[in-house]
Amino acid sequence: MLYRYCYKLNRKLKSSSLGRKKVIHYTGCDHKKEANAAFLIGCYAIIYLKRAPEEIYRLLLTANTTYPPFRDAAYGTCSFNLTLLDCFFAVQKAVQYGFLDFSKFDINEYEHYERAENGDFNWIIPGKFLAFSGPHPKTRIENGYPHHAPEAYFTYFKRHHITTVIRLNKKIYDARRFTDVGFEHYDLFFVDGSTPSDAIVNKFLNICENAEGAIAVHCKAGLGRTGTLIACYMMKHYRMTAGESIAWIRICRPGSVIGPQQQFLVNKEPRLWVEGDVYRKKLKEKGSKHKASVTLILSGVDDISISDHRNKTSRKEDTELYSDEDDVGRLTQGDKLRVLKSKRQARSITSPLSVILQTSVQSSKTSKSGSAEIPIRTRSAAGNGNLRGPIHQRARKKRNALHQIRLMKLWYSQSSAAPFLQTCFICFKISCLLLFRINTALSLQKKPQNLLSLSFFPFIYLTYYACIVYTISVLLNVPSIFFNACLLFIKPVHSSI
Repeated sequence: MLYRYCYKLNRKLKSSSLGRKKVIHYTGCDHKKEANAAFLIGCYAIIYLKRAPEEIYRLLLTANTTYPPFRDAAYGTCSFNLTLLDCFFAVQKAVQYGFLDFSKFDINEYEHYERAENGDFNWIIPGKFLAFSGPHPKTRIENGYPHHAPEAYFTYFKRHHITTVIRLNKKIYDARRFTDVGFEHYDLFFVDGSTPSDAIVNKFLNICENAEGAIAVHCKAGLGRTGTLIACYMMKHYRMTAGESIAWIRICRPGSVIGPQQQFLVNKEPRLWVEGDVYRKKLKEKGSKHKASVTLILSGVDDISISDHRNKTSRKEDTELYSDEDDVGRLTQGDKLRVLKSKRQARSITSPLSVILQTSVQSSKTSKSGSAEIPIRTRSAAGNGNLRGPIHQRARKKRNALHQIRLMKLWYSQSSAAPFLQTCFICFKISCLLLFRINTALSLQKKPQNLLSLSFFPFIYLTYYACIVYTISVLLNVPSIFFNACLLFIKPVHSSI
């Protein structure tokens, strides 16, 4: 949404035909829509106009305007509010650290892989963290939600240099399916909807700080637990606040970080900032040897080992897989989030913008998907072809209305600018009438009573052509064409009389 808004606004501002016009940014009276509209225009000012978040926020608060806070995707009472200012600071730091660069952003790829049937994953930090929904033992559709086997992700992961996979939910698939093809795989389980222990947070940070390539993190839905640990890394290494980290992750992957996980990040913020300062200080001191030194320090303080022996032991335990039958009769938070996301994506299919962009999205999907295992499902294949009729009719009516408006503006603007031509046209008609009557009277000296009847048809003939000449001259706004044409028409008519 943010990319499309910025792209459309830039096109209008750079359009030569709209150079003298103002772009009006407005919305309805709904408070939620007002907050979303303020977010869009504020982010544009931060990204392209390089304005400070505080400055934009003050401008948006004029006339005693208040904006409702943003909340999580969980059901029930909201216990944590995310402000508009948090979102502005998140976007500013994303631009500062290189997370956000619309010149390199591929909107078609983002929308394609965000969909559940195409993988359900998003980049949080490009080239570092990818959040995705948990794989299953085999590709299938369960309760209307498609699941993918680990093999479905191999091609994309290798093409984007993802070397490490971290699982935060129970063991549903065998980790050896990743490790056998060269990926590092780690298990850091904690209960769905809960917060991680300090040991899990430290181990997660340790793994990420020593990973050679990008890291793919997943829980059941890839939202709550996944977003929480990635936010911890962002607070430590980019000194972002809890609100800024949550805001950025939700901008990239809506629905991330749920319930008590939000307050958990607020409580962890001071400690992670201190650890980040220590980490960066040691990087400066040790230089190229910082990886080995930081690994020894963290493992000594927290008594955490991620040696090859430990990894082999954990991989042997992968044979004891978790079965979905253990949760029969109850829906976990991950299940609810998946259902909610599926409904949101289903609604987005019916939007006119999605259908208008259908052709470009489908053409890019076939060339950029890079994986035969994840099927590409287009909107037309999903049975939504019937939406094109009314949408195209509305678009056609809008185009016709615009053409009519342009013609009306051209006519009135040119006519009002040519009062001299209007005066000449009236004088020309009077002179033609007098000329015909005089010539006819001279040729009919014996019967002057037939003057009116004989001059009527020649007068109509000349008046018809005079109207055509006048219309052309008004539209072109060239008086010389008008008078030259008059002379051409007068001569043959005069001679015929």
